[in-house]
Amino acid sequence: MCHENATLPRIGEPAPDFDAVTTHGRLKLEDYKGRWFILFSHPADFTPVCTTEFIGFSEIYPELRKLNCDLLGLSIDSVFSHIAWVRNIQEKMGVRIEFPIIADLDRKVAEAYGMIMPGESQTETSRCVFVVDDKSIIRAIIYYPLSTGRNMQEILRLVRALQTTDQHKVATPANWQPGDEVILPAPNTDEGADKRLAAEGQYCTDWYLCRKPLSAVAPAAADKGGCH
Repeated sequence: MCHENATLPRIGEPAPDFDAVTTHGRLKLEDYKGRWFILFSHPADFTPVCTTEFIGFSEIYPELRKLNCDLLGLSIDSVFSHIAWVRNIQEKMGVRIEFPIIADLDRKVAEAYGMIMPGESQTETSRCVFVVDDKSIIRAIIYYPLSTGRNMQEILRLVRALQTTDQHKVATPANWQPGDEVILPAPNTDEGADKRLAAEGQYCTDWYLCRKPLSAVAPAAADKGGCH
């Protein structure tokens, strides 16, 4: 946390508002209405792990855009440092960073999102990832230590899984990938459990754990109970 009284944002709550200077000009939370976005922080420009991460984020950016999802980076470096760094990445590594980066010199955004961990660093933002949906609601939060680079494919998988849940009212099992079976909402009555076990076209380990190909999921599944 940033200071003793800081309140960390939570999954299911509105994303904290922001109005920030970025490498693409001034951006606000409201600029992302109607679109998903990933807000991620990195410790500092011109550092080795962060450089590999920005290359990684750049690689998944086209796929995220297909999912109506933008990327927005952040650190407490200046906008001039950000510009110099992304130009260095393009010059030395041949990778163009096309998404904006917040220059959070006053740490307002970092503090609002709980991106600074005093036990790890008093001056650098941790490796945080916030997935925010098209209604500006926080849907997922991931924290990594300064020493560990993020798994870009997992972040991409997470967005796909969340959007699949929204569209089909199902849950996704461990290690789920697009094309895999999904988990149906569990029945909330004894009669529903009997019907679930008797239903065809699905694989049930037990009444509460049933899987089905996504293509075979009926829209009515949304009203039959929780997905967890």
